[in-house]
Amino acid sequence: MIKKIFVFTAAATMLIACKKEGCTDELATNYNTEAKKDDGSCKYTTPEEGSYTVPTSYSFTDANGNSTVSYGGQIDRLSQLEEMVVVMKSGTGAMVSEQTLLDMYANTGDNGAGNFSFSSSKQLEDKTFSNDVQLFKSWMADLSAASNDFAETAASGQAGVLTSGTSNYLFDANGYEPVQLIEKGLMGAVFMNQAVNGYFADAKMNVDNTNAVDAANGKFYTTMEHHFDEAFGYFGVATDFPSSIPSNFWGKYCDKRDADLNSNSIMMNNFLKGRAAISNDDMATRNAAIKQIRLMWETISAKQAVYYLNSAKAQLGSDNAKAFHALSEAYAFAWNLRYAPLETRRMSQMDHTILMNMFPANMWDISVADINAIVTTIDGNF
Repeated sequence: MIKKIFVFTAAATMLIACKKEGCTDELATNYNTEAKKDDGSCKYTTPEEGSYTVPTSYSFTDANGNSTVSYGGQIDRLSQLEEMVVVMKSGTGAMVSEQTLLDMYANTGDNGAGNFSFSSSKQLEDKTFSNDVQLFKSWMADLSAASNDFAETAASGQAGVLTSGTSNYLFDANGYEPVQLIEKGLMGAVFMNQAVNGYFADAKMNVDNTNAVDAANGKFYTTMEHHFDEAFGYFGVATDFPSSIPSNFWGKYCDKRDADLNSNSIMMNNFLKGRAAISNDDMATRNAAIKQIRLMWETISAKQAVYYLNSAKAQLGSDNAKAFHALSEAYAFAWNLRYAPLETRRMSQMDHTILMNMFPANMWDISVADINAIVTTIDGNF
């Protein structure tokens, strides 16, 4: 059974109710004192403007032409989750071992106990938001238990599979699709959280930016440059994004929302500006770029949740396989709003808990009115 677990923190921020949008950064040249919601339009002029070039792809070198970009650990973790998803999706036709998922999550033996196609010292579990590790393990147990009923047709109170066309989906007894909660949830609890709350935090940004970490061993980057690169690595895109679009994780969903949000340009341009600024000791531009990335990352998750909610509403009752699949994705993307930084988040911890409690414990009980109410709540904040 899916466990709906919500954790309050002592810190809370005010809910932004006013819908007036504009640039909310006082450092920007087009700062709008009346704007209560940032729309990503901020423009900056700094004393260093024109003295350095911002590249068009994520490629940076030192004065000797050595690459200063490195985020191999992030690439490994993205690959680990990708391979976990393949195993989890096999539950529509065979039993999935809970221990297999736990071994992959913890990367037992540096190869997921033999379940990964590659070896690495990195893992997903120790980079997951610590309060939520047990939640993800419970979802893995739920997926394994549901897979025991892969030959059954899913219904209220009955785990099993629903089919739409050539697509099969494994649901638990409450109509949740565990693979979506785990995959999309770890996109938030690991990738998003590590980037926006970890590497963009003062503790990781206010570090040495003068000396190469270890030039003798090919580490030509400064500590600050490396931390910013690791945040970029968790975004999960190619260095020439959006010229090429990934098939999964945040880069995929950034592109899906681009028509509405201009998210591809805002995310990539600010990663490029922020990294170039670091290499040129332009901390005002670095800070402005970090703020825009944080805001847009949160917005992508919110708007992707709304997209899936509207998709589910159109299919509820006529194609429950697609409807409940979309609802599980919506739940996970709404859940990920929990990882938005306190400095920039649009919903307080309490408001987010209220939002998540709007999803029923049994998804089979959801109504169109329920879906509309959830959409209205999210849209009211973004």
